[in-house]
Amino acid sequence: MTLPSTPSILLVGCGKLGGALLDGWLASPTPPHIIVVDRHRSSSDDTFSVVRAASDIPSTFTPDIIVLAVKPAAAEEAISALGESLGSRMKKAALLSVMAGRTCAALSDATSKSGATLPILRAMPNTPSAIGAGISGFYASPQASEEQTSLCHELLFAVGDVVRVDREEDLSAVTAVSGSGPAYVFLLAELLEKAGEAHGLSQTTARRLARGTIYGAGRMLDDMPDDAADLRKAVTSPNGTTAAALNVLMAPDAWPSNISKAIDAATKRADELAG
Repeated sequence: MTLPSTPSILLVGCGKLGGALLDGWLASPTPPHIIVVDRHRSSSDDTFSVVRAASDIPSTFTPDIIVLAVKPAAAEEAISALGESLGSRMKKAALLSVMAGRTCAALSDATSKSGATLPILRAMPNTPSAIGAGISGFYASPQASEEQTSLCHELLFAVGDVVRVDREEDLSAVTAVSGSGPAYVFLLAELLEKAGEAHGLSQTTARRLARGTIYGAGRMLDDMPDDAADLRKAVTSPNGTTAAALNVLMAPDAWPSNISKAIDAATKRADELAG
């Protein structure tokens, strides 16, 4: 299937993630032709249009990619409404899901019931996508063409980095590590701030130190080719303050065990949601 130079994108759902994707696409020098389906969003401009329901999609619009960014529980209803509105035009599209908990098989079944069996692609972005600093795990089913896969990769790259996985089941681990990962970092910032306050720092000072440290360490991880372990060792002087703290954090029953258990729990839950 050959896609046009300016593809047509139908974004279904424009909450935090859908809105982040939209902002990233609109920032492109050559944005795609976009229609947004979202009953809570009303603003449109020359670069995109908003309709409140699938039934309001113009009859002249044929999407190349349908990006499904609704809550997982609403996926089947949304796909059914698209089928009723688009009819035969839906058959020309591929479906990119950015939801957790809906497999390619389940989404393919839903599209079949709507009258069109579409190629399915799945992605798991994370919340820093809202500021263009996200990372997405990305899987393309065998039914997706090379051009459809490339276009979906570009759409995701508009809000951050993209890592492609070869097996759909790997998206559960992607969800556990990067999809949920920002919350782990936020927890670390929260705990560092509280510990600083417990040792007499003001809340403002503790917050600036905690957040600035995490930001700077993240920049080093991104900018430098060194392994994380090597960066850790480089800042750890023998018998120094960092070593004293790491002796606690790296005890067998501390971070090495708990981080592994946390990722195991998140992966298991992602598997359960996927059915």
